[in-house]
Formats: sequence, C-alpha cells, structure tokens
Amino acid sequence: MAQINVTINGRSFRMACDDGEEDRLQGLAQRFDGWINELRGSFGEIGDQRLTVMAGIMATDQLAELERKIVRLETELASEREQNTAAMAHKSSSETNVAAAIDAAAARIEELAQGLTKSLKSE
Repeated sequence: MAQINVTINGRSFRMACDDGEEDRLQGLAQRFDGWINELRGSFGEIGDQRLTVMAGIMATDQLAELERKIVRLETELASEREQNTAAMAHKSSSETNVAAAIDAAAARIEELAQGLTKSLKSE
C-alpha cells in the first residue's frame, strides 16, 4: 500500500492508497482543493471546516448530477436497443416476404416458360 501527501486548503495530509493509484489520488485532492479555493474566492474566509463541508457538498452535487445523467442515458440506450431489435425483426420479416415473392415469381416464370415450350413444340 502506497502513501502520499496531499495538500488541501493549505494543509498537508498523509493518505494511503493502492499501489499505482498515487497520481489519481493526488489529482482528486487537487480538484477538491480547487473547489475550496473557488469557494474562498466567492465567500472569503468563512472557516476551514465550513469551506470543506461546502466543497464536499459541491462534490456530492456533481456526483448526484452524473448519476442522474447515467440513469437517463441508460434509459435512452435501452430504448434505442429496443428500437434496433424491432427494426431488425421488421427487416427480417421484409426479407422473408421479398424472398417468398421472388420464389413465387420464379415459379410463375417457369410455368410460363414450360407453357411456351409446349406451345412452340406443338406448332
């Protein structure tokens, strides 16, 4: 297990993470620290704990929005899949109907050809 130091709101925190996840954790900490700095710029010095709670709520809000978006996209994807399945079934049915029509036309042409052949032989 790896350990790194991250800086959030001017304070250094020692964090443990899985080996190879150091850069990811550092990036997450920088992103969270950015939200704190953004809030500090908007509201001034309102206390470390309050800034941290507000940044946590911002992160949770973004997560909730992304979860709603995922649900919406999954619903759209399921609908598109259903439409695709219906279209493929329609295509298959159409192909079957066309093949049957071609077979019927071929049989009729063959009957006509045989009739012509008989007619020509009898002349």
